[in-house]
Parts: sequence; C-alpha cells; structure tokens
Amino acid sequence: MPVTIDPRAKAEMLIRKPVAEVFEAFVDPEITSKFWFTGGSGRMEAGKTVTWEWAMYSFSIPVEVKAVEKNRRILVEWPGGSGSTTVEWTFTDRPDGTTYVSIVNRGFTGEDSQRVTEALDSTEGFSFVLAGAKAYLEHGIRLNLVQDKFPDGLPEG
Repeated sequence: MPVTIDPRAKAEMLIRKPVAEVFEAFVDPEITSKFWFTGGSGRMEAGKTVTWEWAMYSFSIPVEVKAVEKNRRILVEWPGGSGSTTVEWTFTDRPDGTTYVSIVNRGFTGEDSQRVTEALDSTEGFSFVLAGAKAYLEHGIRLNLVQDKFPDGLPEG
C-alpha cells in the first residue's frame, strides 16, 4: 500500500518589536507592501476577501480571510499551485517585548512529489517574507527579497 504524505510549509522567526506592531504589519497592506507584496485591496478582516498584488510580476491572487485574532493569529485560504491551501500566522508575545512569528501553509493537493515541491517552495517564500519583515520592522530597510527572487519575471509553468 503506498504511503501518502501530508507536507506543510513552516517558517518562524523572532522579530524584535512588540506584538501589536508586528501583527499590524501583516494585516495592513500599506505596511505589508514594504516587505512582501506590492499592494493589497484592504486590511485582513475575518470573512473578507482581499486581493494581493505583485506588480513586478503582473500577478495577483484573492485571499479569503478565515480568522483574525488580534495580536495572536491570522488564518487565510488562498489558491496554490494545484488547489487552495491555508496559511496560518501565529504571533507569540514575549516577555522582553519581542514577537515570535510562525507561518504554516497546509493543504497541498496533487501527487506526493507535487505536494512536497509546493511545500518546499512555500517554505522558501515565507522565509523571505519573515526576513523581509524583520529587516523592515527592526531597521526600516527594504530588502526586496520577494522582488529579487525572480529578477527576470516569474518562471513558466
């Protein structure tokens, strides 16, 4: 009997800013656009669908916001390579005024090899997002990590 795997993407990082500031950076597209996408149609609010855009790639996606728990958690569903997946952010407020952010992307579909590839790609992408958020929030630096991942545009297929 074949073994079916259930891969997930996970990226985590400490950001040396208070939880309220870090959480706001992910729900407010005016801030998020400084380190991830180039524009968003609105704040993340439970029950709302927002559109995120990466202008440099002429690419946008609808994001269905499933849950928002202020300063604690965000859960969204968005289209993946072979179907919709969920992305969950958790924000841990630490006693020293820093925030530990965890991002987990689950629900990849298709053949095992395709699911593993999508999970690995997603892990890389969310690692870029967290590194960019850390640099921007802690030092005001825009690293352009997502933009520079594909300097010649998105790959075909």
